[in-house]
Amino acid sequence: MHPRKISEPARVARAPSQLDSDNQARAVPIFQSTSFQFKSAEHGAKLFELSQLGPIYTRICNPTTHVFEYKVAKLEGAPCKAHGNFDNAATLPNSLAVASGQCAQMTALLTFMQAGDNFIAASELYGGTLSQMKHSFKTIGITAKFFEVTKPEQIKGMADANTKAIYIETLANPSYNIPDFDAIAAIAKELQVPLVVDNTFGMCGYTCKPIAFGADIVVESATKWIGGHGTSIGGVITDGSSFDWRVKGADGKLKFPLIADKQASYHDAVFVNHPVFGVEATNTVFILLARVKTLRDMGGALSPFNSFQLIQGLETLALRGKAHSDNANELAAWLVDHPKVKAVSHPSLTSHPSHERAKKYFRKGCFGSVLTFEITGADAAAMRKNGEAFIDAVKMASHLANVGDARTLVIHPASTTHQQLSGAEQVAAGVQPSMVRVSVGYEDLEDIKADFDQALAKCS
Repeated sequence: MHPRKISEPARVARAPSQLDSDNQARAVPIFQSTSFQFKSAEHGAKLFELSQLGPIYTRICNPTTHVFEYKVAKLEGAPCKAHGNFDNAATLPNSLAVASGQCAQMTALLTFMQAGDNFIAASELYGGTLSQMKHSFKTIGITAKFFEVTKPEQIKGMADANTKAIYIETLANPSYNIPDFDAIAAIAKELQVPLVVDNTFGMCGYTCKPIAFGADIVVESATKWIGGHGTSIGGVITDGSSFDWRVKGADGKLKFPLIADKQASYHDAVFVNHPVFGVEATNTVFILLARVKTLRDMGGALSPFNSFQLIQGLETLALRGKAHSDNANELAAWLVDHPKVKAVSHPSLTSHPSHERAKKYFRKGCFGSVLTFEITGADAAAMRKNGEAFIDAVKMASHLANVGDARTLVIHPASTTHQQLSGAEQVAAGVQPSMVRVSVGYEDLEDIKADFDQALAKCS
């Protein structure tokens, strides 16, 4: 009889730490230190020239954070060819942890893009991401162009010689449209640009592993399902080690000089051909430079304490991911039949346009744990009033602007996250007057339903 294979989430959760050789602590220690003492002058020199890896300063690398990075890389399905011993602080993981999800996408893109470049992104993005890309990147000379995520054929018509990436999210919000990863990855390969995917709603690989479907780089907020308890903000970048950064444009020049050309801050070294990090070796040159150049210079470091908190979250991710998913599926089905509910949007429903894509790209039975529903009403004003009334009436659910928490979270986008838009602009963004967004927690399902039922009863 063959022994049962241990699942990847379980294996990552129980993976031993190699950090505390002195005391053999089973839990990962919190290295709450700004810097780390060198063993000798030679040791310090080797660390700074990158001929040897190890902690120098917590802004760049911290042993507690290093463990967190390895676990995320494994869960996302990154190859991790450069790390040697699994949790060793003196090796290079395929993931890089930073201060927030916003910081993760900024750090990732600025590692290979500069003024004059552009990238093509899905138009249905998290509001903070959309603002960062549409406005903040513009101020530094990087342009974002937007396509409809369900129409990837639009991408090639937008691309030009300065296009350097395609950017999408695993699950759009609030439409919950799911991209056709295969089609978009094929276009990225044809354009010779990396496909960057925000996998926040993919629960760090539990619901979806974009790398398996052609993503070259994954970014995500660790604040959500990774942490799982609404206590710590963080972000992660994961390198799939699949993109050849040596590619040249039609003019014969390097298309990605920030990665493939000489590194001025490292005595003009060319890391793309490095015997350990180079494309022909482990192809970890992108994640290395994201760490030792972009993060070093921009400074969006994650605190060791938050890394420790996020590790605790990862160790229960498989259990929480299933509970979140099961509750979301059943709550969506229950809401569909509720007399006070006009419409429900969740990919578990066969009526949802992305239902079949979810079955293709997501873990079986998982469709994401965030949904929206609209409350009935005589007209737009009445429906908006009902949306607000529902929020005020819930007793167990929490009213706040977050997702991925252990608790069920609700918000009325029309009066909060999208209130600066006109009614017409809200509808264009997919926000209806009475729409309520729900991040489904893993409380007892009957308790969630009872809370929603009594709140809906207070709507006209």
